[in-house]
This record gives sequence, C-alpha cells and structure tokens, in this order.
Amino acid sequence: MARGWESKLVEEQISQREGDSQKSAQQKLTSRQIELRSQRESILLARSRILSSLESACHSRYRALLERSLSHLNTQLARLETEEPTS
Repeated sequence: MARGWESKLVEEQISQREGDSQKSAQQKLTSRQIELRSQRESILLARSRILSSLESACHSRYRALLERSLSHLNTQLARLETEEPTS
C-alpha cells in the first residue's frame, strides 16, 4: 500500500513540474521585449532624477535645461510605449 501512494506522489510531482515548465515557457520574454523594458526603466529612472533636480533648481538657465531634458525623456517614453509589443 505504501508503494502505491509513493508512486502516485512521484507521478504527481512529475506532472506538476511539466506544468510549471510550460507556464515558464509562456512567460519568457523575447529579447526585444527585454530591451524595451530595460530602456523604459532607464528613462523612468532618469526622469525621476530630473524631477528631483527640478524641485531644488534655483537658476533659470538650469531649470530650462532640466525642463528640456524632461520633455525629451517624455517624448522617448511615449515612443517606447507605442513601440512596445503586447505580451
């Protein structure tokens, strides 16, 4: 009787592993999706840094430079979002 339970347990574990591997295969991203996600995260990080600098900027020329940089990053982010393939 113990052998029957043991073999069923092993069979269950094998089928569970197969199901997990199928799920992970479906969740894998293409290299293009990984690249786009990385670019997006980089832009968001730079954007947050610029926003932080804008809060403490005193000189008008520096503020103008930061605002232009922020505008450029927003444009890049919008371009990436339209380019991003649906997963």
